[in-house]
Amino acid sequence: MAMRTKISTPVAQCVHGFECSWLIFLTLPAWFSWNPLLPYFASVLLLILGLSIAIKRSPQSHYGDKLILIGPVFVGMPMALFGIDHYLNPSGIGRIIPSWIPLHSFWVYLVGTCLILGGVSILVQIYAELSAALFGVMLLCFEVLMNIPAVVGFSHNRLIWALALRELSFSCGALSFAMTGTELWRRNGAHWLISVCRSILGLILIVFGVWYSLHPELLPGVPLRQLTPDFIPGRLLWGYLTSLVYVIGGLFLLINKSARAVATWIGLYILFSVIMFCIPYMFQYGSDVQKGLNVPLDTLMLCGSVLCLAGSQPKGSARLVGTA
Repeated sequence: MAMRTKISTPVAQCVHGFECSWLIFLTLPAWFSWNPLLPYFASVLLLILGLSIAIKRSPQSHYGDKLILIGPVFVGMPMALFGIDHYLNPSGIGRIIPSWIPLHSFWVYLVGTCLILGGVSILVQIYAELSAALFGVMLLCFEVLMNIPAVVGFSHNRLIWALALRELSFSCGALSFAMTGTELWRRNGAHWLISVCRSILGLILIVFGVWYSLHPELLPGVPLRQLTPDFIPGRLLWGYLTSLVYVIGGLFLLINKSARAVATWIGLYILFSVIMFCIPYMFQYGSDVQKGLNVPLDTLMLCGSVLCLAGSQPKGSARLVGTA
């Protein structure tokens, strides 16, 4: 009887907790909406969770390595948030899927679930490399199924190109991180796929940099359609600075010169852009997740992708970001 009580008590507590949560949900006023409250709440919670775990596992690292080690957090947290968005806006996301693919709702919820589970897996560092590998492959599938046909059909549309290159950069970062868990990387400190990802990401940064030189009014980070807010001093100068950082950094990555240090500095600059430009932009459109929260999430994932690439590169003798 005692053994029975020990087993049933936790189960009963879980059931009771679920019932209480469900009752709270039912008693919410009719005007209440989980969108945008849930994404903002989840973003803060997941970011704190991921950072706390990453920092605890790198107590003796110097500042540059700490920044690299938290890079996967900046990939996992946006992943989970994008997955939540699949549940909050299934019809809007379903319209992106090509018409010849059946069961749009099924794929929206399946991808959303995979993004949430994969993002949390990376944050808590359980099967993180596997989740990153699957995420990178999934993005490559999106490139083939949606982005490349869109680029072919609208080849003169810069935004279509930017969206395709954005997701390709995310894939390169995720795959770079995933390859650090392979035996080949542990043995040799290198992997052929990491070299491919480094070259592609370098080219993407160069293209982004050229676009910022032509359109310095664009919000620093990922050059989509958002403009730097007027209240930010020297708004055009930040666009030219972003162009300079991306072009020079991309060239260094392309020729594999001090790749780890250069990628770390680029990641640091992109993180600076998230804090100084993207978050203020988000506050302007706080009630609209598509206009607000997705902007810093996009840029934060680019930051994480570059830092994941940095973490996959062999360590050099110079420490450019802080000292132990």
